Amino acid sequence: MKSIKYFISLLALVLVTSCDNEFEEVNNNPNVPTQVSPDLLLAGVIRNTVNDQVNEAWGIGNIVVQHTAKIQFVNEDRYLWGERNGVWNSVYGNMRNVQNIIDLATASRQNNYLGVALILKSWLFSIATDAYGDIPYTDALKAKSDGVYAPKYDTQEAVYNGILSDLAKANDLLGTSSEVLSGDILFGGGAASLPKWKKLANSLRLRALMRISNKRSVGADLQAIVADKAKFPIMESNADNAALAYLPTAPNQWPLYGSRVGSFDEFRASKSLVDRLLALNDPRLPVFARPVERPSAPGKVEYVGVPNGLGDTPALNYNGGPQGVSRVGLPFACLVCSSPAPVPNVARGLIMTYPEVQFLLAEAREKGLITTGSAETYYLNGIQANIDYYKSIVPAEYNLSVTPPPGYFTQPGVAYTGTTQQKLEKIGLQKWVALMFNGLEAWFDWRRTGIPAVTPGPDNLNSNKVPVRYPYPQSEQSLNGPNRAEAVTRQGADDLNTPVWWDK
Repeated sequence: MKSIKYFISLLALVLVTSCDNEFEEVNNNPNVPTQVSPDLLLAGVIRNTVNDQVNEAWGIGNIVVQHTAKIQFVNEDRYLWGERNGVWNSVYGNMRNVQNIIDLATASRQNNYLGVALILKSWLFSIATDAYGDIPYTDALKAKSDGVYAPKYDTQEAVYNGILSDLAKANDLLGTSSEVLSGDILFGGGAASLPKWKKLANSLRLRALMRISNKRSVGADLQAIVADKAKFPIMESNADNAALAYLPTAPNQWPLYGSRVGSFDEFRASKSLVDRLLALNDPRLPVFARPVERPSAPGKVEYVGVPNGLGDTPALNYNGGPQGVSRVGLPFACLVCSSPAPVPNVARGLIMTYPEVQFLLAEAREKGLITTGSAETYYLNGIQANIDYYKSIVPAEYNLSVTPPPGYFTQPGVAYTGTTQQKLEKIGLQKWVALMFNGLEAWFDWRRTGIPAVTPGPDNLNSNKVPVRYPYPQSEQSLNGPNRAEAVTRQGADDLNTPVWWDK
């Protein structure tokens, strides 16, 4: 018995000593890292957020600005939106890793990664605030660091102040440290990508300044950028486009490539888009839409768009049914939705492009917000650059000509003539065309300018009003109720029709 007791005591002593001496070693798995480097986070952030941007364009963005229309399950087209949480979840979900990049880069003085992260942060928060208005911003990323689990909502004006400050800081930081940028699937990484990131930072500044231009004077800030391109480089050609190129095979494919044929074919070219491009004999129409399968005469190449905002039955039966209306163009098609079989990596995931920059400058110059350059030159550059962009990505096997016909630029609907308002309408129309499939940007810009005309469909369910914001997610009522309530009191009713600060 004594031997047994002695053995148990000795065993307990050994176990205690062993556990005490090797506790951390035993419980740390060397194959599971507790910290990662910025490059490992960067690729995922870019891919996830750009893909979310594409999906939001498909589900709402193209619909609400009438690039596309629906022939089945038409709630989105009739403004019966319900909760639209995709932007909220994407921005705040991915922002955790953006903040991790910021923290890691700050600690290790990797200014290139810090600059890129600030650009991504600014872009993502701009989407969130333009969609919802006042949002959690200052406290949004303090749960881990400061234990703030119910962040206050900042005013949209304060959010834009932060965005503009971070973009300016990013411009100053990029190129001031020696680390090689990796994980950059947008611009390719390395030293050659840094100038493109700087151009994106300052181009996004132009977008942000024009967004708030109806609320405060932005001319001096705009002029400072365009007058000193050495210090504040902006996009100079399509080679600078912030456009994610996809791969022909999974997992980095065009997000819509795996769509079911039925789900994809619910979306068709809008009558607003088709009619406007037909009126101008625009070479981009075959890129955005396909000829109808059952034309009005045998052998005729015919494009017919669907009016937005129709009820289920009239939408499905328009012009004799689905074979009488144009599908979405081949460059944006899914695997099983096309004949001929689509090239899987034609379309790009867009953050911002050179044509948009040119249209922003054209508007700013026409309004007298800047004195550099010619509004007409900027405008014509924007049109030509967007046409050239599609020329460059449309495969030869699609047999589509994207060359403007003779006289395209001199016809009354395109030539830069008329009153100031007429010129602004031409800029706005061409910008609207160029923003096809660029997330919600065309909707944001239309809300600011009202150009081109967007008319609610005959069967709309929003009292003949085009929505101007997303309501806050319902989860905010339970998880962050007092702060949400304060924002609603300040901003106005939490519905589709309450304009955000820059839109009031």
